[in-house]
Amino acid sequence: MRIAVLNYGVGNLYSVKRSFERAGCTVNICSAPGELDGSDAVVLPGVGNFKTGAENIQRVREALLDIIGSHKPVLGICLGMQLLFEESDESPGSGLGVFSGRVIRLPKNVRAPHMGWNNLNIIRSSKILDGIGGCDYFYFAHTYYALPVDRGIVAAETEYGVKMPSAVAYRNIFGVQFHPEKSGNPGKRVIENFVEIAKR
Repeated sequence: MRIAVLNYGVGNLYSVKRSFERAGCTVNICSAPGELDGSDAVVLPGVGNFKTGAENIQRVREALLDIIGSHKPVLGICLGMQLLFEESDESPGSGLGVFSGRVIRLPKNVRAPHMGWNNLNIIRSSKILDGIGGCDYFYFAHTYYALPVDRGIVAAETEYGVKMPSAVAYRNIFGVQFHPEKSGNPGKRVIENFVEIAKR
């Protein structure tokens, strides 16, 4: 199983790489369009500013959209999930627009960033969340969250001053606001689920 972890200048690359290697994958860190060729699935990690991510991802935008169109699985993590949407209140810049919607700030009545452990409320069944329940906790580190136009893509929500989408899924495209690579055994399960999806 060959996983491409996309390096667009804002990623938590090596923790993600190690997590997928522990799941039995061959992992390549890729930064140019041609380097994505031959991968069975692509992961968009991300920690940082939406504008920087949106600008840097432009160099692989068309190749990435081609991969999504080819029905290979794609997983966006944290900022990587947010970049699947159109735009963000954090800063100017165009996301990939795979999903309609924008990224908005957490409410002012909670401490930002949302940093630490929180659980998921599963909204609908999705293969990326197989074996995950409300007692499983995941690590979050973010100030903004995605607000999809189509609520049907939301697989799980997390409450932090507001009920926010913490996992989205549609066909071959998946996004998680938490960091599975930092989330112990539940995060390991999410990574293994994505690998199993890529094998099908």
